[in-house]
Amino acid sequence: MKKLKVRVPATTANLGAGFDTFGLALTLYNEFEVEEYDGVVIETYPKNPFLEKPENNLFVQVLKYACEKRGKTFHGAKVKQTTNIPVARGLGSSATAIVAGILVSSAVSKTELTDERFFEIAYRFEPHPDNLLPAWKGGFITALVDEGRTYYQKLEFPTEIKAVVVVPDFELSTEKARSVLPESIPLKDGIFNLQRASLFIAALTSRNFELLKVAMDDRFHQPYRKKLIPGFDDVVASAIESGAAGASLSGAGPTVLALATENFDGIGRAMVEAFNKNGISARYHVLEVDRSGAQLQILE
Repeated sequence: MKKLKVRVPATTANLGAGFDTFGLALTLYNEFEVEEYDGVVIETYPKNPFLEKPENNLFVQVLKYACEKRGKTFHGAKVKQTTNIPVARGLGSSATAIVAGILVSSAVSKTELTDERFFEIAYRFEPHPDNLLPAWKGGFITALVDEGRTYYQKLEFPTEIKAVVVVPDFELSTEKARSVLPESIPLKDGIFNLQRASLFIAALTSRNFELLKVAMDDRFHQPYRKKLIPGFDDVVASAIESGAAGASLSGAGPTVLALATENFDGIGRAMVEAFNKNGISARYHVLEVDRSGAQLQILE
């Protein structure tokens, strides 16, 4: 196997009312360099002893599973993993490892990566197309799974909009964030979200960004998850007051996402300050939409 390199973008899911439906790729990346090796050797940048153990490394697990799924024996790999996307923060770090592992296995086996093959492997590790698809294909995607089949559509996302993501200095696992959700919701809350998810799409297609403040509100998950995130309401309010078009939880959190067309750094600083006032340190990134998705190249 030649040395391969895969770069996979971060993702933000839900974007308010589009719970388990909307996903957006962002210009923050994890990178995986890999070559065939007898045994598994993992180097991490920045250094992460936990991820350097093969049993803890999701990329290696996916690569091994994907190779064996195609009838190839996995003898090992030498991996250099560069992690720029913070882990357990609601920015799709696990999806990058899954997508990278699948792309490398497909390149090694020289087989076409169809949607069916992709989902057959990916859902073994994470059954959320709203995270996986933007990481693979880039851009803004709406997706659903019905009777085992995945339906999705990539939509144009306005170039005027950038994402300000504010990452607090604590982790929140997806499992914990899902554990606080109710098993059922009132009809009025379902209607509330349906209206706003529809309005979100309309706001993007018409470029009427003033609608995003209302369209990014939610009653499916944010009212429950915000209890795990000190100062969440203050952070969202500070984003709107500083000129953001709309703001919401990024994925399962605890990162908070603001969409804006101006004053990006001012919005980021205000959101960080709001976290600080609630005893939480945080940092912000101003990101654009990644429109290309995962990129694989042969290094030698």
